[in-house]
Order: sequence, then structure tokens, then C-alpha cells
Amino acid sequence: MKGNIVVGQSGGPTAVINSSVAGVYAAAKKFGVKKVYGMVHGIQGFLQDNLCDLDEYLSDETGIELLKRTPSAFLGSCRFKMPKIEGHEEVYEKVFEIMEKHDIECLFYAGGNDSMDTVKMLSDYAAAHNKPQRFMGVPKTIDNDLPITDHCPGYGSAAKYIATSLKEIIRDNESFGVEKPTVCIVEIMGRHAGWLTAAAALAKGEDCSGVDAIYLPEVAFDVDKFMAKVKELGATKSSVVIAVSEGVALADGRFVCELADSDKAVDAFGHKQLSGTAAYLCSLVADETGLKARAVEFSTLQRAATHLASLTDINEAFQVGHDAVVAAEEGKTGMMITLDRNGDDPYQCGTSAYDIHAIANVERPVPAEWITADGCGLNEGYEKYARPLIIGELQPLFVNGLPRHLVRK
Repeated sequence: MKGNIVVGQSGGPTAVINSSVAGVYAAAKKFGVKKVYGMVHGIQGFLQDNLCDLDEYLSDETGIELLKRTPSAFLGSCRFKMPKIEGHEEVYEKVFEIMEKHDIECLFYAGGNDSMDTVKMLSDYAAAHNKPQRFMGVPKTIDNDLPITDHCPGYGSAAKYIATSLKEIIRDNESFGVEKPTVCIVEIMGRHAGWLTAAAALAKGEDCSGVDAIYLPEVAFDVDKFMAKVKELGATKSSVVIAVSEGVALADGRFVCELADSDKAVDAFGHKQLSGTAAYLCSLVADETGLKARAVEFSTLQRAATHLASLTDINEAFQVGHDAVVAAEEGKTGMMITLDRNGDDPYQCGTSAYDIHAIANVERPVPAEWITADGCGLNEGYEKYARPLIIGELQPLFVNGLPRHLVRK
């Protein structure tokens, strides 16, 4: 590439999305790209010509290593939905106007389903109007619901945090319950796909009995069956820990959290903001059983815990960013880098570039064959898939007892 490039981040951050920016930067410099710009707050900031020069932060190895250890989106994120092309051509022309102003040859966008839709629409517009600029998608989502790719950067670290935290919660909950058990219900992110909640299955091991039930959005939630399960567990165990996805819904499509509050706000993409599932279920348990019930909501903690990030995840996030630049150097556009598993023993994973049209706006659920027959657990198929993704650690750089992060000026 003879011109400059720009990289942006979009949607919910992950513990490793910054590693993808580092990968883009490292590959671009290797190919002799003159300037690597960062979008400040994604495509929304780009439309306002809000850019930063990544040379200011990443020109030496220290900056790159610190960026790998920094949570959230270093460049700033957004939840901005690009409008339909027809009738909004001026928005798209603005993107190309800014690219031409800064001699930007290729735009790299790290994100999930909605972000890949942005890549698709920009590349489609370029093709329809004979624009030379190229657009590449870099996968990112703790939800792990992008199709084609074996898994998504960000998922392994979130899964590691979830499994670790649940082990600690189980250990804590088992400290009590001499007379009656405490029922602890842990709410985990996941709207329509239960990949994050499935990670609760990884808590089980030689030193941990594991959670007692796991409820995913892929299975219609039955309140009566849930209560029967809790009563059965409460009668036989001194500690009960249940993992539930924030997006579990009844057979009629209503989210369980809406049973307590149906007036949920929506974001720019029309997604209802989900929370309160565990709190609602705890109130049911307390009212119907008299047992002590505690709700724990991981919320943003599961996507921000870089101190517990998976080294495998960090390395793969860096790789997809790097290989997106390689693909662009080869002249490719309108594609996303996928992770392609080549083996399990030992675990091996490569990458390839895939047509963005097969990926954007498509959600991949947890395979039904990995969900136990009773609908509230995961089998060994899931564990074989997920366990390699949480392996390894990258020690934070501690200063005054706390991890040091790279901060944009």
C-alpha cells in the first residue's frame, strides 16, 4: 500500500480488542505504510474527522506491549449505525471525502455483527461508485456469535473471567449453608447467543464441583421448570449456584428480565438493554422457597478484565489485525479475517479472509448438540471447543500495586 490506513473500534469493548489495533499497526509498519491513523470513537468519530496518529503511542515495542495489556477500546468505541445507502449518499461520500483528505487507502474496522455491516455497506458503496479505497473487517466480540470464524477474539478472555469468577463464587457460597443453602444466581451477558453463559461449564474441575445449572437463550425458559429445579437442588445441596444469560426468554419471546420491567430502553440498533434477569429470579426463589437468594451481575467486568486475559486470545486478536493488513496488501476488500481451527491436540488455529456478505448481520448460536438434554447444561463437546481458548496468561505491568494502561491523550 502506498497511502495511509485507518483503524477503528466499534461496539462493546473486549479485553483484547486493543491487541487487534496493535496487530494492524505492526503489519502496516512492516509493509512500509507511511501513516496509521486511529478513529477516535469509531466510524461516528471518523465522520467528524476525529483521528489520532498511532505513531504517538506505538512507535516502540513498549507502547505495543502496554496496549496489549490495556482493557476497553483504546481508540474509543461507538454504537453508530450507518444509514441505508439509498437516500443517505451524503453520509457515505463524507467517509470517502475524509479518506481522500488524509490519503487513506484502506479502512480497518474491529467489531462484531453490526460493525461488519458497516464494512459491508462501505465496501458495497465503493464498488458501486468505482472508488479505489478498500475496507477490511477485524472480528471482535465477547458474544462469539459471528458466523464462519471458529471463534471470535475477545471470547476466550471473557470465558476465562467467567469461569474463574464462578469458581470463586462457588467457593464462597459453599462456606455457608449449614441449615439451608444460599441460592446464588449469576447473570452473564448474551442477548440471543449463549456463548458467554456456556463458559460457566468451564468452572468445573478437580477442585470445583461446578455450577448447578446453566440457562442459555438458545433454549426457551420455563419459569415453572426453573423453580422446580431450584427446589430440587435446595433440598439436596448446601450450596446452589446457577448461571443464567441476561437474554433468556420465554417461549412467547418475552425476555425474562421484562417480567420485572417491560419498559426497557433500546440502543441505536434497536436492541433492548437487558439487565435484571438474576435479580428477578432471585425474588421468585426467595418468595416461593424462603431460601436466601443472591443475584450477581458480571456486567462489563467480563469484557474489561485484561488482568485475567487469555494469552491465546491476545495472540489471536493481534494476528487477525495483522492478517487483515496482509489481505489488504494483496488487494482484498469487503472481507473479514476468520480464525480457522486446524487441530485440537495440540490446539492449532490459522486465519483466512472471508466475504463480509456472509458474515454481517448473521448471529451464530451455541450448537444444539452441545446443550444437555434437560436444557440447563453443556456437554463435553463444548468444553473441548472452549477450553483451548482460555489457555495462557500475560502478566500486567504493575505500577504502585495496580496495572498500568496505555491512555490516549
